[in-house]
Amino acid sequence: MDDHSANQADAQQAFQTFSYKKPENLARGKGIVQLAKSDLIRGRVQIVREGGENNLHSHIGMDGFWMVLAGKVKFYGPGDVLIGEFGKHEGILVPRGAQYWFESSGEEDLEILQMAAFEKGVKTQRVDVEAQKFKVGEVDAQIITVTK
Repeated sequence: MDDHSANQADAQQAFQTFSYKKPENLARGKGIVQLAKSDLIRGRVQIVREGGENNLHSHIGMDGFWMVLAGKVKFYGPGDVLIGEFGKHEGILVPRGAQYWFESSGEEDLEILQMAAFEKGVKTQRVDVEAQKFKVGEVDAQIITVTK
C-alpha cells in the first residue's frame, strides 16, 4: 500500500457524524454542545441564557466562525464597542488575535454555531482581557458531547 492509499484509509476511519437538538434542562447561563472535532477544526453549538455572556478575550492560533441558529446575539470589541447584532442565519468570523465578547440579545435563548479553525504548529490559547464571568464545567455552564 502506498502512502496516499494508507492516508486515504486512515481518513476513511476518521469520519464523524453528528446531529444537533437543543438539550432540555440546561443549567442557567450557558450550555455547550460539542458536535465534532479534529486537530484542525471544531464544531459546537452554544446555548446562551441570561447570565451566560462571556468576557472580553481573544484566541491565539484559532479563528472563530459564528452563525446564529436561533435567537439574537450582540458581539462587542474593546471598550464595549458594538461590532454587530445578528439574527437567525447571520453571523461573524472572528480572526485569531481579535478581542471580542458576546451576549444573547433576544427574547429567546441564543443558539449559536461555533466553528473554530486551528493554526497548525501554534499552541492555541485563550487570552482573557477581563475576568471570566463563569468557567465551563462549573454550575453555570455545561458541555454536552453528542454523536450519532
